[in-house]
Amino acid sequence: MKARLFQFATSPFCAKVRKILDYKGTDYEVIEVDYLERKELLTASGQIYVPALTVDSGETIVDSDRIAMRLEEAYPEPTIFPPGQRGLHLALAHYIDSAVEDAIFRVAVPDELEYFRRMGAGHEAMWRLIRERKYGTGFVDRMGRERDANWKIAAEMLAPFEEQLGAGLGAFLTGRIGMADFSLYGQLHLLTLTGTLKLPESMPHLRAFYARMDRITASVEPPAL
Repeated sequence: MKARLFQFATSPFCAKVRKILDYKGTDYEVIEVDYLERKELLTASGQIYVPALTVDSGETIVDSDRIAMRLEEAYPEPTIFPPGQRGLHLALAHYIDSAVEDAIFRVAVPDELEYFRRMGAGHEAMWRLIRERKYGTGFVDRMGRERDANWKIAAEMLAPFEEQLGAGLGAFLTGRIGMADFSLYGQLHLLTLTGTLKLPESMPHLRAFYARMDRITASVEPPAL
């Protein structure tokens, strides 16, 4: 039985899980959840959030970190924790999936709005409701007005990653691919909703990193001996 990944195409956490599944060579199918109709997701997982992964035992795991850990347990090779770097990758991934996520999310709100607008008035209305219930009335339109300022903040957050990737230590953040790389890929994926990666040309190492991660369909390095 194939694993089944319930996702929203716009979710950076779903992009993170997809790429880990690809890296580990796991056989899976993607179930794109309709923003207005989540019955199948609710039946499978007992809740309405993504990512949710149903594995061959029939169990459904929710949350990208829990899914990553379960996949690492079930498929230890290739690993997402290079030897001696588990703690480092956990700390980096947590930072990327919280502080960096918030900065990139705010930059991407106008593109997300256009994405859901193309899907119809009902989808746009639901997306707005969910965003503004969490962040306050007028949040969506304010992000459009503040996009330049938000980009400045996002660029400052991403600058250390650009520097690290350009330090000559290898193709990935710590030299060998690991969980933090999948988290960073997922967050950068949110900048591709228009079909083009919206990273400044002044960040060539991050742009190359995203392209490299995006091409992964199986392990990019042999298992450690």
